[in-house]
Amino acid sequence: MFQLDNLTKIYKMGRTEVVALQNINLDIGQGEMVSVIGPSGSGKSTLMNILGCLDTLTSGKYFLEGIDVSSLNDDQLAEIRNGKVGFVFQSFNLLPKITALDNVEMPLIYSHSSRRRENREKALHNLEAVGIAHRAHHKPSEMSGGEQQRVAIARALINNPSVILADEPTGNLDSKTSKEIMFIFQQLQQKGITIVLVTHEVAIAAYAQRTINMRDGQIEKIS
Repeated sequence: MFQLDNLTKIYKMGRTEVVALQNINLDIGQGEMVSVIGPSGSGKSTLMNILGCLDTLTSGKYFLEGIDVSSLNDDQLAEIRNGKVGFVFQSFNLLPKITALDNVEMPLIYSHSSRRRENREKALHNLEAVGIAHRAHHKPSEMSGGEQQRVAIARALINNPSVILADEPTGNLDSKTSKEIMFIFQQLQQKGITIVLVTHEVAIAAYAQRTINMRDGQIEKIS
């Protein structure tokens, strides 16, 4: 699924260079759940952004399903993001003025799909899959944090991605709700979807088959 070879990311801030990632070598297999953990500034979010084609690397190679992502232009990166990757964030990132159903359907609208009836049916099916269909016509402000995160997961799945990138997906949730969300991720993994999970919680990282510990832009260990 993912193959990173000597991946390095350097940000230039005036005359200063900040090395965010340095010589990252990592393989993640199809259908694997991997957690990424480390202190603030360790490079977790930068790694996630590169995996999700939201940022580009400075040097090295990055392959996603055999595609050399490091050689793609902006339009090609956008196509990869829309077709292969689903994103789940700590803050849910739902549009507040529209319903859960509309939020889940939104990526299909951005992808210029004109099949409105099919889009609605697919969005409702995704809400059912994460146990939140009964809230389809409620707005985010009318839902709990756990319900909103279920909607966000349903939205991440709408384009049938092969990988879900989750950045602190339980960070705003209590322990009971966090377990419920992680159970959903486990179910998705069992269906063959690759899950990469950034977290600062050891208990959440333990749900993954492997944990990547990062520090100062490098992989400290993999356990």
